Amino acid sequence: MTPLTHPAPASARPLPIGAVRLAAGTFDRRRRVNREYLASLRDENLLQNHYIEAGIGDRLWHLQVSSSDARKRGEDRHWGWETPAGQLRGHFVGHWLSAAAREAAAEGDGLLRARVDDVVAGLERCQRENGGEWVFAVPPAFLDRIAAGKPVWAPQYSIHKTLMGLVDTARDLHHDAAREIARRAGHWFARWSAQFDRDRFDDILDVETGGMLEVWADLLDLTGEDVFRELLDRYYRRRLFDPLVAGVDVLTNMHANTTIPEVLGAARAFEVTGEKRWADVVHAYWRCAVTERGTFCTGGQTAGEIWTPPFELAARRGAKNQEHCTVYNMIRLADVLFCWTGEKGYLDYIERNLYNGILAQQHPATGMVSYFLPLNGGARKNWGSPTEDFWCCHGTLVQAHTRHSSLVFYQDASDAIVVAQYVPAVLETTRGGSAVRIVLERRETAERVGPDANAGASGARHRPDSWGVGITVTSERDVPLRLRLRIPVWVDGPPVVTHNGDVVSRTEGGFLQVDHAGGRSVVELTLPHRLRVDPVPDEPATVAFVEGPVVLAGLCDRETTLIGEVEEPTSLLVPDDERQWAQWLPGYRTVGQPHSIRFVPLHEVREEPYTVYFPVTSSRSCGRPTPASGSGSATTARSTRAPAT
Repeated sequence: MTPLTHPAPASARPLPIGAVRLAAGTFDRRRRVNREYLASLRDENLLQNHYIEAGIGDRLWHLQVSSSDARKRGEDRHWGWETPAGQLRGHFVGHWLSAAAREAAAEGDGLLRARVDDVVAGLERCQRENGGEWVFAVPPAFLDRIAAGKPVWAPQYSIHKTLMGLVDTARDLHHDAAREIARRAGHWFARWSAQFDRDRFDDILDVETGGMLEVWADLLDLTGEDVFRELLDRYYRRRLFDPLVAGVDVLTNMHANTTIPEVLGAARAFEVTGEKRWADVVHAYWRCAVTERGTFCTGGQTAGEIWTPPFELAARRGAKNQEHCTVYNMIRLADVLFCWTGEKGYLDYIERNLYNGILAQQHPATGMVSYFLPLNGGARKNWGSPTEDFWCCHGTLVQAHTRHSSLVFYQDASDAIVVAQYVPAVLETTRGGSAVRIVLERRETAERVGPDANAGASGARHRPDSWGVGITVTSERDVPLRLRLRIPVWVDGPPVVTHNGDVVSRTEGGFLQVDHAGGRSVVELTLPHRLRVDPVPDEPATVAFVEGPVVLAGLCDRETTLIGEVEEPTSLLVPDDERQWAQWLPGYRTVGQPHSIRFVPLHEVREEPYTVYFPVTSSRSCGRPTPASGSGSATTARSTRAPAT
């Protein structure tokens, strides 16, 4: 079987998996916590529901499902949504496979590679026991219930996760067995779906299908078999896609993460087939979901798992904002659209959501997920557990933290290296057969410091109001390379970049361009920022405080009105506990208020109660709210509207 080539044009492309590795810093720490969790889960527990469905006797347990004491029923077994009686049982092993395969490929992790082999072998055994095609933890009868219009909880969603894990393993690790299991299972779906006429199958597609469309595109690409092209056409969800392309707002109050995976499938279908109708769906979705809808200060959206009305967010702040699955999948969509268009705004969107979604919804110590990110006053993050929950967001969490390295660098159509995110990382690639190495560092202080934090220079008197970035490029002397450095949307004033000590000022399309002639180049980049406010679009006197891409959270147990001038945020918040040893710390505190409130980055909040949005009453207006205006809000008002396509 000959895989297809990719006919769709691209403005940029990711670097090969394994070419980029994270270096020491926040993102690598979070990746490592996630990796330890992946490795802690046992194969037989990951596969428990697949073994039960396949009737593999030596893998069955007498599960004490009714016991309320986890220690009596086997606390290492998987419960919550993975409970054997649950209708979504078996979904998590697909997430685990996708995450473990990516971690093994990106980091050269031999242990996880061996574990992936074992889990794939377990699925292969289940497929044999089921007759050679069916490989899932739910029975085919669940699909019969959908076809009959009877209630059942999203079996294709759960089925898709197993297929996704197999396809990602096949692609990231060149794993032939994983590809074959998925290919054979796909043939079952080709026969099953062919029995329905178009209208009847549209009814079936109205029950959550997850990313089935994306799997068919991937399998078409991996195998070249026409059966998967037929499945692509069959899974075209015209009741969603057609009105989107026509410009109809079909998303308000619609479940968000039912639709995002379907649009990611349309994106993959365009990349594999080159058919414009698929790309039209993707661009229309982004306009409807982001550009014409707005976001919270975090960059995320949704309340109670549904899209809010366009720019009407005030009444939607609550305990169930920003479902993690939507954050992860919208980052994936922005990544796709950047590769298609080369437009910087998609990278700004990714950055905001990485800090205030992916990091903010992972516990820094345990690695567990917060399904939602509450934005009501005095909120708390509700953390999951290692084996008792297995929510959908539990699955996207473990995937998200294996993919940070793929978002740092891209290669554009002219072969320039795009520095997309200022995350410490090392890129090793080639040019004309010669090795090229790029090291990106974040300067946590104004000066370089050694490994001993006590040895740092004294530096600036107070916390710098800029990000410092160092990029070192090493190649053979006759091997040139162009770098394109993203100028973030939050930069306040001209960025300063030097190349081997010489100032560089060439910009194009929101990127600074630096030409490395060969040998060794040292690029120093300073990105100035300021404390600013981000108002609720339809309640502009209620604001969040943001520094760079990072949303700040006030450590308080209720929504509190601040008194002052919203256009002068530095008169409301001042730096707090700003320095230890050679490291600058990111805290703030209020001034001039009846009670002082400390602020920290939202992604550092663990168990503490916190508040993100604060009403601000002007001290000049006798208690009358002052609309957010002036320089502080103008920059932020733009940031609530994501890039136009």
